Amino acid sequence: MNRRILLAGLLAAPAVARAEAGFSRPIRYISPFPPGATNDNVSRVMSRALGQRLGVNVVVENRAGAGGAVGARLVAESRPDGLTLLNASAGNLTIAPHLNPVGYDPLRAFAPVAMSGEAFSLVAVNPKLPVRTLPELIAYARRHPGELNYGSAGIGSAGHLRGALLADAGGFEAVHIPFPGSAPAANALAAGDVHFMIDPIVAPHVEAGRARAVAAIGNGRWEAFAEVPNITEHGLGRDWPSGGWFGLFAPARTPDEIVARINREFNASLDEPEVSAALRRFGLSPEKLTPEELGARLARDHAATGQALRRLHIA
Repeated sequence: MNRRILLAGLLAAPAVARAEAGFSRPIRYISPFPPGATNDNVSRVMSRALGQRLGVNVVVENRAGAGGAVGARLVAESRPDGLTLLNASAGNLTIAPHLNPVGYDPLRAFAPVAMSGEAFSLVAVNPKLPVRTLPELIAYARRHPGELNYGSAGIGSAGHLRGALLADAGGFEAVHIPFPGSAPAANALAAGDVHFMIDPIVAPHVEAGRARAVAAIGNGRWEAFAEVPNITEHGLGRDWPSGGWFGLFAPARTPDEIVARINREFNASLDEPEVSAALRRFGLSPEKLTPEELGARLARDHAATGQALRRLHIA
């Protein structure tokens, strides 16, 4: 009898462990932006790293639309079992909900899990525009009121808000052109259809000479573009709400033990040299946060962003 009980216990143990962890099936890793966007790039790096540590397939799904709100709503409405995760850009939790009905409350519909890091961005112009510095861009825009346009990953994206903030701080007018993702917007910049853009995805175009960086946004100078001044060096951007972080979220009511396990493995992966190097190539500075710290960060940025949008008459 004791042998049968012991054998039954041994056979049941793996199933019990999987059930407790919540990873008996592949995990859906939702990127709420199109392929090629920075969010998508980060999703693919972190999904592979997380899958290796959890011992389960983590599959990226692109669910783009409405400034990231389509993918976010999908996760908000999913079962809270840890099997559907959202790779959120700050924009689709701190900007989009202020602009349109998105079908979720960003402060209540999600369980914060982990932070990938803060992202640098470049203020980049098409090389045909006769400017080489941020002050020259601002001066040119003032001399040509309403003639310049800027591209972004869509209405409610971080690039949208930052473009509006730059125009406001610089005292000029510019037309916002939303694209279905940051990759097509960057291609339009390189082609000359867009005059300027604020996004990390323009980095390859800058390196190839298809775009010109006039400033960086982030914590100090972007190491890969050390010659490009930070926007704060020109006296701008210090009071802007942060729109450049990437974080992992689960549906609300996901059990604490599942959130804790994912957080632990996710943060550990940030220490892996290959993962850290890949994130840095995309302009991120990896940052390990607890779920509580990420939740507090979201709440602060959501409030600050709402104030900025209302001041700019965007929301």
